Amino acid sequence: MKRIALFLLTNVAVVVVLGIVASLLGVNRFLTANGLNLGALLGFAFIMGFGGAIISLLISKPVAKWSSGVQIIEQPRNQDEAWIVETVRKFADKAGIGMPEVGIFEGDPNAFATGAFKNSALVAVSTGLLQSMTHEEIEAVIGHEVAHIANGDMVTMTLIQGVMNTFVVFLSRVIGYAVDSFLRKGDNNSSGPGIGYYVSTIVLDILLGFLASIIVAWFSRQREFRADAGAAQLMGRRQPMINALARLGGVHTAELPKSMAAMGIAGGMGQLFSTHPPIEERIAALQRMQS
Repeated sequence: MKRIALFLLTNVAVVVVLGIVASLLGVNRFLTANGLNLGALLGFAFIMGFGGAIISLLISKPVAKWSSGVQIIEQPRNQDEAWIVETVRKFADKAGIGMPEVGIFEGDPNAFATGAFKNSALVAVSTGLLQSMTHEEIEAVIGHEVAHIANGDMVTMTLIQGVMNTFVVFLSRVIGYAVDSFLRKGDNNSSGPGIGYYVSTIVLDILLGFLASIIVAWFSRQREFRADAGAAQLMGRRQPMINALARLGGVHTAELPKSMAAMGIAGGMGQLFSTHPPIEERIAALQRMQS
């Protein structure tokens, strides 16, 4: 329930902020008496597309802490917590990034990394992961998440999502305007867009949004292969990452909030929309790596 309420509140806040920005810059006035102003529409699409993606990136860490119930390890309370923090520190130093915050959350086996900046990110692992894996396998999972941060995957995925969002907003309104003009051809008494424009735009936002999600998910899957390889390099060998993936493939894995799913260790369902490749493909890619 908390996750759903947070999702709704975040989206309302983003829409309000973007609406104010678009109004102040005057880029929401792309429908004129003379037709569609493509320059103004492109500006509007850019602000809406990248604005939402960037705002989501900037608030990703606090949203992750709240929605997943992450408990930050400020001062290790036991040997396990001290070991986790030291492992993250070791890999962060080796990867050349600032020490991330380290946290634990309740749930089935999973882990994620998030945050807008390389030197102030968050790495969190679940209690299920800690209970079901060996120290070596947990090290590999942590290495995978640190590799995500070092590779700048959060920023990369934000830029890709921003580009896709911009195209969706721009194309849906151009096509919607064309459809509306065709439906009202010969009607010289009408002023402003008709119902055809609004219906077409809504439908196209949904359809093109699905296509954009497929493209973003494909990019995310490629980043997973790179993060797996990064974990193997940080550990100096690939077998621990292979073992960790094999173990994940045999257990029920936790579902992460959408804002963090692309940076998690375990994937979701649906081939086209999945942010992670199948476990078997990831293991095969690691096995093809040179030792």
